[in-house]
Amino acid sequence: MIGFSDETYIDIASGSGGHGAVSFHREKFVPKGGPDGGDGGKGGDVIFVIKDNLRTLSHLKKTRSYKAQNGQNGSSCNCTGKDGENIYINVPNGTILKNASTGKIIKDLTGLKEYTLLKGGRGGKGNAHFKTSRFQTPRFAQDGEEGQEMRVGVELKLIADVGLVGFPNAGKSSLINAITNATSEVAPYPFTTKIPHLGMLRLHGEDVLIADIPGLLEGSSEGRGMGIKFLKHIERTHSLAFLIDVSDENALSAFDILLSELNAYSHKLAEKNRIVIATKLDIDGTDDVYKKLKKRLKNEKVYPLSVFNKDMLKSVEEALLTLRNNSEEMSREAIEKREKDKFQSLNHREGVVFRDEP
Repeated sequence: MIGFSDETYIDIASGSGGHGAVSFHREKFVPKGGPDGGDGGKGGDVIFVIKDNLRTLSHLKKTRSYKAQNGQNGSSCNCTGKDGENIYINVPNGTILKNASTGKIIKDLTGLKEYTLLKGGRGGKGNAHFKTSRFQTPRFAQDGEEGQEMRVGVELKLIADVGLVGFPNAGKSSLINAITNATSEVAPYPFTTKIPHLGMLRLHGEDVLIADIPGLLEGSSEGRGMGIKFLKHIERTHSLAFLIDVSDENALSAFDILLSELNAYSHKLAEKNRIVIATKLDIDGTDDVYKKLKKRLKNEKVYPLSVFNKDMLKSVEEALLTLRNNSEEMSREAIEKREKDKFQSLNHREGVVFRDEP
């Protein structure tokens, strides 16, 4: 994940169409052969391709300008010019395209295979198209259509089943390294993780994609530190795991502060399905703090964790898998309810009474 980038801009341009040709057939023993100018070729499109193996936008910072080929001009003998080649821009899943000038979202590419943002210009018609019985020698042709160009903002929001949320040095990187294939840096000081990391937990034949979000601060929702930059990644996670360092003096108030920051940024974040993981229980004196924390958060599911305890790790893995499955079930129910409400509204307008089956 070196060179992680989650926001950048690029200049893109589709190809212009080729011009139609002005030409007249010339052949021995064929007097006044008539117009035979061919059409111009179509300009190339600008196409964004979603690649699941990409995780950042860093490659777009190396090349800022992307232009598709122009279509070739038409030629004699009714030959059509060659179409310009499309240009393909690879981006990771979860990418959002914005108008760089206005900030307005153009398209959310999540779940798509590819998306054509700019169409190439149409090729111009050759003079053969303009021949009529009364006008048999047209000495003009149509110009190709100009391509489009624009500066587009490209933004990535990580997509994960579970996002690890906590203050700096809460043990998020240690957890994701212990249960997934991630290699997030671990060190005994805050802000070791400066960029989001993804790891895959495989359990009982199922996969859980986990995001290690860099540590938040009190005031992150107001822009303190890089809070806003990282909070937007949490928007795309389906569920949350709050990590509380029970060796910290503010352990009992940490959850309330974190939840308040998420709610201040977006109430939808605070409503996500969640669990709480009390970390660093291998440190002396943390058992009492854990008991107090669990009593204080009696309405939350709280799990103890020491990354050196295999039983605790196994319990947390099971909890994360259950959290993912519950979140997927809630998402399906929400979609079904939305579709049902939409169907009922449609039938109500058409005068049809809709009833549930007994």
